[in-house]
Amino acid sequence: MGDHGCSGNLPPGFVFSPTDEELVLHFLHRKASLLPCNPDIIPDLGLYPHDPWQLEGKALSSGNQWFYFSQVMENQVTENGFWKSLDTEEPIFSSAGKKVGLKKYLVYCIGAEGVETSWMMQEYHLCNSKLSGTSYKRKKKLDCHQWILCRVYEREGSCIQNVGNTTDDDDGTELSCLDEMFLSMDDDLDDISFPN
Repeated sequence: MGDHGCSGNLPPGFVFSPTDEELVLHFLHRKASLLPCNPDIIPDLGLYPHDPWQLEGKALSSGNQWFYFSQVMENQVTENGFWKSLDTEEPIFSSAGKKVGLKKYLVYCIGAEGVETSWMMQEYHLCNSKLSGTSYKRKKKLDCHQWILCRVYEREGSCIQNVGNTTDDDDGTELSCLDEMFLSMDDDLDDISFPN
């Protein structure tokens, strides 16, 4: 396919911000049907070969999101962790109201213990049903289960979910990973002055 790797092959000012329907019909369906997609901007990265922070320069980036095609596989293990399904699925409907795809949610976990991170993935799948109403007639049968389109992003807020944190003194301020690490230190914080 085309020369991929980052948003560097996009025109200046271009922001890739497709809807779920557009991702399924204009990109994933064409990939699974072996039809050309113009512009050919979403790369095929194989079978989850990269940790999410390694996608820069390999997947199509747009803002804080990375897009790429992958083939479906059950074992979603990377070098430093794995993608865990959240058992959440949403149907994707066309503007005509026909179910055309499915969106599944996954969270990236580090290590064998499976510590959840703030990295999320949305997997886009084609429906089992034939996509009627399209003009894509091919002799080759469409394999709906072979290809998925992935959207990876990092959730805002903490870098690791605080499952046991149930304090009610939240003032709506989100802390960065470094702030959380700093505040979790056992050192005496009275000697540190903060700017006003």
